[in-house]
Amino acid sequence: MTAMTPGSNLPLNTVGVTVEVAAPVRLDVSGLLLAADGKVRSDADFIFYNQPSGPGVGYRSGGGAAPDSITVDTGALPAGIERIVVTASPDAAGQTFQGIEPTATVRDAASGAVIATFTPPQLGAETALVVVEVYLRGGVWKVRAVGQGYANGLAGIATDFGVSVDEEPAAAPAAAAPVAPPMPPAPPAPAAAHPVSPWLGGPAPAAAAPAAPPAPAAALPGAGKINLDKGRVSLQKNQTVSLVKGGRPLLSQVKMGLGWEPAFRGADIDLDASVIAYGPQRNHIDSCYFGKLSILGGAIKHSGDNLTGEGAGDDEVIVVDLGRLPAEATGLVFTVNSFSGQKFTEVAKAYCRLIDAASGEELVRFDLTGAEPQTGVMMAKLIKQFSGEWEMTAMGDFVKSRTVRGMVKPASQAL
Repeated sequence: MTAMTPGSNLPLNTVGVTVEVAAPVRLDVSGLLLAADGKVRSDADFIFYNQPSGPGVGYRSGGGAAPDSITVDTGALPAGIERIVVTASPDAAGQTFQGIEPTATVRDAASGAVIATFTPPQLGAETALVVVEVYLRGGVWKVRAVGQGYANGLAGIATDFGVSVDEEPAAAPAAAAPVAPPMPPAPPAPAAAHPVSPWLGGPAPAAAAPAAPPAPAAALPGAGKINLDKGRVSLQKNQTVSLVKGGRPLLSQVKMGLGWEPAFRGADIDLDASVIAYGPQRNHIDSCYFGKLSILGGAIKHSGDNLTGEGAGDDEVIVVDLGRLPAEATGLVFTVNSFSGQKFTEVAKAYCRLIDAASGEELVRFDLTGAEPQTGVMMAKLIKQFSGEWEMTAMGDFVKSRTVRGMVKPASQAL
């Protein structure tokens, strides 16, 4: 392992690397794919919590219990991408790095072995940093310690690298440690198909394929996360909403309603909704399901089993009293399983929705738009932040498991 200093670099002897950025406070970590001109090709090259994957680059949230990270699979990067910068900013609005020493840990993505660490020195008024960069030079991928600070948050970094941020004016970076000049252009690598990226856990899009459109500027870290102030939020897969309304965290009773219908006028389908509670180290605390209708001293309760999926409205409801959850419960994953073995390709209109238990108001909704021939699906997760607020993320990830017991490990890994 090497302790890096600003401007130092190391050649990478592995195709995949993961960069974790940790600090005493929660950080928003992101990655930008840059071409030879030092700019993104489009806003789709900005990878962060609300747009967590791109060609060869993926974001993973630590859920407040572990550092957020960016993984780079250099073998899956599109031709013409020569640099990936990894950035970080404090999650709390307006907070600077004064008195906070973030540390980047560069790991071999396959083995988890530590390659290098870097702690940027002499930080002060900066509200965002370019921490490290993975770059191509002379046909060799390397990692460089940077530590360049910005005084106008992550939106300033994004603008500087060509990302459109409508609500944030571009601004010059604050004075910080000098950064080596950009690398000279390298010959473009020949385009190649990368059907599976082992470090990113899924298909790597082809270079020419358009990526999903980025989230609105208001959803950028440092420019205000999506919250409940504008009414009901409709999520797409992997999108996140902060359960904050009027500047206050939602800490009252909420209901997670889950519903489904048999596909194509098929036979009745018996699905089971559950919620799995985890501690800050992703340790399993308890599971609430049809066989155990109340857990955590009654802070989580289940409505009971629906055997058919017929009828309008929610098929099963799980009530969560956010204010009564014990301190050690920092992550909740909501799952649906088919104990009878029917696959989700036989299910239509599956959804989950978060409801204010007092008013009956629907706060957040996620409609499952795809299906796989599996017997389990992780629908959504609630993660408690250092600030005390909760965030809900739409998942829609399928698992081969007919019971909640088989969901405990994959749900833990998904936190």
